[in-house]
Amino acid sequence: MTTALITHADCLSHVTPDGHPERVARLEHVLHGLEGKELRRVTAPMAAEDDLLRIHPKSYLDDLRDDLPFEGLKQIDGDTFLSPGSLDAAYRAAGAAVRAVDLVLGGDVQNAFAAVRPPGHHAETETSMGFCLLGNAALAAKHALDHHGLKRVAVVDFDVHHGNGTQDILWDEKRALFISSQQMPLWPGSGRPDEDGNYGQILNMPLPPESGTAEMRTAFQNIAFPRLLAFKPELIILSAGFDAHQDDPLANLNWTTADFGWLTAELCKIAQEVCGGRIVSTLEGGYDLNALTAATSAHVDELIKAG
Repeated sequence: MTTALITHADCLSHVTPDGHPERVARLEHVLHGLEGKELRRVTAPMAAEDDLLRIHPKSYLDDLRDDLPFEGLKQIDGDTFLSPGSLDAAYRAAGAAVRAVDLVLGGDVQNAFAAVRPPGHHAETETSMGFCLLGNAALAAKHALDHHGLKRVAVVDFDVHHGNGTQDILWDEKRALFISSQQMPLWPGSGRPDEDGNYGQILNMPLPPESGTAEMRTAFQNIAFPRLLAFKPELIILSAGFDAHQDDPLANLNWTTADFGWLTAELCKIAQEVCGGRIVSTLEGGYDLNALTAATSAHVDELIKAG
């Protein structure tokens, strides 16, 4: 068994304004950092409309197409933009999540990492926001449940910003456990512990600004990991954001590169115990290019070890 790396050059065609933190260089740096690693390299397909309709209504997808500019940029949210290549990029990112699930559940690989952009965990059912257009991690979960017939899937989101979009899409999905750690207070302002879903299947773990290794590891060891083990998911999906890194400019947590490696290794151990090691990971945030490259590399190294 091995680890799949799923990506596509179209993900570089989503252009944002000069100075925008979610920029083409993010993915370029991530891919450069993964060069030479023992990975099964897979081309991300375009997401099928039927798959996207599992998480977004047709009216929303139609609005995205209508908003797509023929040239230049169009702002659709306070910090979310469309360029002529944005939908191709978003459909590849969503397609990568679906393909990752198919590969892992089909037994072709042990685990998979989707190196894609734009990110997805802020995209709500009918709302683009926070650099995100389509709910990649939520789509992976719904595809595993509805297409592959799994009974229990877990999504673990360790991006520094709360995955409000994933939470929104999975709010009524009792087959999916959503666990999210995030700095609080911080945009988008959601992620309180009392936001626990219609079936109590959502677990939010707010972390205070300036907290670091000790607070993060304690929260995961004492709260997240026991909940994950008790749920016994048949697949674990990771919303892999690296903006909790101490060098990231958009937040104030103080995780180290080693913390991301530790967290990935622990999640791989849990996956080995409950679901045969099956993990799908998709890239979310991370805005200091050097920190993003190092933390992503550490994350993928642990996936490879587990594979």
